[in-house]
Amino acid sequence: MNETIIYVGLDVHKDTIAVALADGGERGDVRAFGQITNTPAALSRLLTKLVQPGRALKFCYEAGPCGYGIQRQLSDAGHDWWSLRRR
Repeated sequence: MNETIIYVGLDVHKDTIAVALADGGERGDVRAFGQITNTPAALSRLLTKLVQPGRALKFCYEAGPCGYGIQRQLSDAGHDWWSLRRR
């Protein structure tokens, strides 16, 4: 059975994280999922909502001082992630 890939975009700020989802594939649907507080507990609740059997989550966020804890939390939970750097 093939896993469905869901790309999770995180727009990380000091106090909040805006979340968007994009379905994998050529014609993947992109949608805003909402906003959470920038806390480990809120990110943990988000992961609980998004994790489903047969679904692979791949996270992307902009690298910066607000993202290092998020990266560690995603890695510890076994999720793939990428960070983007502004130039």
